Amino acid sequence: MTTPTSASGRNLTLLAALLGWMFDGMEMGLFPLVGRDALSEWLRDPSDATKIDKESVDRWFGIVMASFLVGAATGGVVFGWLGDKIGRVRAMTVSVLLYSVCSGLSAASGSPQQLAALRFLGALGMGGEWALGVALVMEVWPNASRAWLAGWIGAFGNLGYTVCGGIKLGLNRFAEDVPLWLTSAGLPQDWAVKLTSHGDWRLLMLLGAVPALLTLLIRLFVPESEKWTKEKESGEASHWSSRDLFGVLIGACAAIGIIALWSVRELDLMTRVAGSCVAIVVVVIGYLMPARGYLSRCSLSPEAKRETLLRMLLAAGLSGVPLLATWAGLMWMYMWVGTLPGGSSPDARPWLQISSSIGAAIGCVAAALLGGGLGRRPVYAALCVLSLITMVGFYRLNTEYGLAFVLSGGLLGMISASFYGWLPLYLPELFRTSVRATGQGFGFNFGRILAAVGQLQMTNLLGAFDGDYAQACAVVAGVYMFGIVLIYFSPETKGKPLPE
Repeated sequence: MTTPTSASGRNLTLLAALLGWMFDGMEMGLFPLVGRDALSEWLRDPSDATKIDKESVDRWFGIVMASFLVGAATGGVVFGWLGDKIGRVRAMTVSVLLYSVCSGLSAASGSPQQLAALRFLGALGMGGEWALGVALVMEVWPNASRAWLAGWIGAFGNLGYTVCGGIKLGLNRFAEDVPLWLTSAGLPQDWAVKLTSHGDWRLLMLLGAVPALLTLLIRLFVPESEKWTKEKESGEASHWSSRDLFGVLIGACAAIGIIALWSVRELDLMTRVAGSCVAIVVVVIGYLMPARGYLSRCSLSPEAKRETLLRMLLAAGLSGVPLLATWAGLMWMYMWVGTLPGGSSPDARPWLQISSSIGAAIGCVAAALLGGGLGRRPVYAALCVLSLITMVGFYRLNTEYGLAFVLSGGLLGMISASFYGWLPLYLPELFRTSVRATGQGFGFNFGRILAAVGQLQMTNLLGAFDGDYAQACAVVAGVYMFGIVLIYFSPETKGKPLPE
């Protein structure tokens, strides 16, 4: 028999999950903030070593971001499966530890290839933590709290970006003192110099290992979901099989293959497009294999099984629209700002990140509350329209870095990132308890595969517009039109309890 979760248990669950999402935000915000500094350390113009090879920096920026997104997508599926099989809490502990360790190890990277590999591995845990935390909190807290919870989930994820930007600002303020502080703490001088060179990017990556401490709180004090425990006692959890993960491995290899296709300059466009289309199909089939395997063995009706798979694909589309716009549009503003008058200041990117993330945190709470009050479908459609207008306006109307630029970045963050308060509200409502972590893990994180594919096209878009970030990113905003179509076919879940 299971016992209801106590009030203190619910509070500890929420605290651990909120901290986890905040550290997720830090992890996601690290590379956009310091990626240019990191890549500029290695990628120099062959004819003049004092100059940065801008084309190579742009190309590798896209590759590393795509690798991170593919890792997050794979981790969402793998850890979603693990959470449905062994429990939300144990799986979440492993996921947080993985992305913390890999973030710390990224500080030792010696090439773009090494950094891309470590970002991929760390993203496995980061993607898993999102799905597990959402499933755990939504199951432990009452149904009436879902809109507020979804808003806080999105808000804390974005506050992680704020923390990251604040740390960067602090390092800029004390740039001359930081190496002295490190050596006085016992660190060898050459290590201190290496950590604080090229914009402190290695030191920031090393700070990304701090979330490992969160695993102690999770493992010792956070109770397991009562709903999942009931599923385990009924025997439903035993239908998850580790052999189904072979499909995820094949899918991940196909996703990595897409990155490789767009990374090799010698390949022609038709080969890349054809190969990518085939790979996307393989990714879908592979990532769905754990869910298909479970559904083939469980006691659900054929209609319920078919509905689950269709909703997983629907969730992937609804998540993929804002994710693609964010990673192939909004995130490139950190590269764009450096090309604008006044944007070469070392504080430009941190202030932009702080402004956009604070705006995003506000937007996440507002979107979740509006979705709870007005309905999920109309709010998603409205967010698509507003995001399209705001992103195009941001990139077409700004011409220099200044206060207006920073504030407009905050507005863009508030509107376009508000989906990340809406998605934690809606996705858990699509799936039964037995497949909730896997279903929303696939849905949200497969959207990252779509975002990765879009990310890889940015180099081509930039080439088409003669390196003009503003025009390229404004074109990306057109993806919101697909969201308006998708939400038309989505079920309305307002006022309904979580499916059992």
